[in-house]
Amino acid sequence: MKIHRFVGAVALALSLAACGTSQSATGTPAAEGADTVVKVGASPVPHAEILNFVKDNLAPAAGIKLEVVEFTDYVQPNVQLDEGQLTANFFQHKPYLDDFNATKGTKLSFVTPVHLEPLGLYSKKITNVSALASGATVAVPNDATNLGRALKLLADNGLITLKDGAGTAATERDVTGNPKKLQFKPLEAAQLPRSLEDVDAAVINGNYAIEAGLKPASQALVLEKTAGNPYVNGLVVQAGHEKDPNIVTLGKLLQDQKVKDFIKQKYEGSVIPAE
Repeated sequence: MKIHRFVGAVALALSLAACGTSQSATGTPAAEGADTVVKVGASPVPHAEILNFVKDNLAPAAGIKLEVVEFTDYVQPNVQLDEGQLTANFFQHKPYLDDFNATKGTKLSFVTPVHLEPLGLYSKKITNVSALASGATVAVPNDATNLGRALKLLADNGLITLKDGAGTAATERDVTGNPKKLQFKPLEAAQLPRSLEDVDAAVINGNYAIEAGLKPASQALVLEKTAGNPYVNGLVVQAGHEKDPNIVTLGKLLQDQKVKDFIKQKYEGSVIPAE
């Protein structure tokens, strides 16, 4: 009886070993030899387009299977990453991430710079910034870091002046000079292109401008300078996962020269690869 039990136990152990699966680097079950699935949240343009280029052209040879999940807002990609529903996200710059962590209590980490989307001022009513009338309404992003960024763009082009040291956290309270008496209309960033029908001008994030069919390099009345710009968009993960093998590999792929060439050719200066 003891021999039968021993033989049965060995047989069961062998059976379980034969049917077992390995664990991927993300902690999810994966068949032996299968590509690791890396789930990345992204804005549709240009982030998801860049990721899909990597997915189709570079990821297979690197042993990574990318799953790209698109978001049309700036909140849910961070919420879902914090909750562990995503492996990483790619839609934001570090000042926005720092503010999000501070206000939401999340612990997310910026790991790989990829590209810059210059912020621009657009209008359907005028073709030159000097034609902006006194009392004109200008729509601006309503999130803290992009509002400060928008005000700096207006200040850099002589439309307003800001209090010394206002920096990226500037708000309308930091406006110390407004010779044209501009009226600011804060809106969710994704709504800014649609607001062009109702306002005199709007400061629009590069990804939403491109998605709306605008051409920042040629249609913006004024465009953000790239030199020394802190608003480079990049890959973000949960703190503590910066050195995960899949993240390191994906980061290298996103900085590959083929990706830089893709960005330059597709976006013609409206999106600029990080150096």
